[in-house]
Amino acid sequence: MSERREVVEGDALEKGDPVVVVRYSTAARINHWLTAGGFVLLALSGLALFHPSLYFLTGLFGGGQWTRAVHPWFGVFLFLGFTGLFLRFWKVNLWSPADGSWLKNIHTFLAGDEDKMPEVGRFNFAQKAVFWWMGILILMMIGTGLVIWDQYFGAYTTVEQKRIAVLVHSLGAIAMICILIVHVYGAVWARGTMTAMVKGKVTGGWAFKHHRMWFRQLARSAKTNHTHTATPAE
Repeated sequence: MSERREVVEGDALEKGDPVVVVRYSTAARINHWLTAGGFVLLALSGLALFHPSLYFLTGLFGGGQWTRAVHPWFGVFLFLGFTGLFLRFWKVNLWSPADGSWLKNIHTFLAGDEDKMPEVGRFNFAQKAVFWWMGILILMMIGTGLVIWDQYFGAYTTVEQKRIAVLVHSLGAIAMICILIVHVYGAVWARGTMTAMVKGKVTGGWAFKHHRMWFRQLARSAKTNHTHTATPAE
């Protein structure tokens, strides 16, 4: 069975010492940070409406009425932003046999012995789990959010349905915030990850250590492209 392609549009090797790898294109980074910003605004406005002790957060948005008005639109913004990330990365987040091997050896990863871990592609199992769970939860949140968005959809659902939607919406929000905390912690814990998300580039050593299968494919692609574009000697 052939190895699944882990390289996406924009990935590239830059010659030099050390070798530099383009991991995220400018468009991907803009998409990511706009989505992240939308999530932060959504979380803060949602927490402000979640409990009276957090009502002071409405001051960030101009008061209670403004918070209630803009919160659903932050949700729409997040949904659209994540849709862009999903279309860009869903193929390289599909399950592969390497994920099963990685999961079986997760204790080695948590112990800090990543060099002993099986090779993985562009994303490891944990990163894929964050991607898919975020996708599922965002769908759940946009669905329940529409049910309780009375300004536009109030007439289409009953009071009982709205109550259930509010409960599911709140539980989903808590789950998403927990996943975001794990995601941020992982990005800080793995040195070089934040640099990749800010500058779009990592060193060849970083790519080889953390995502060796992806790095090998990228190196083979670069070698093949170089061979195809080379002109024969006279």
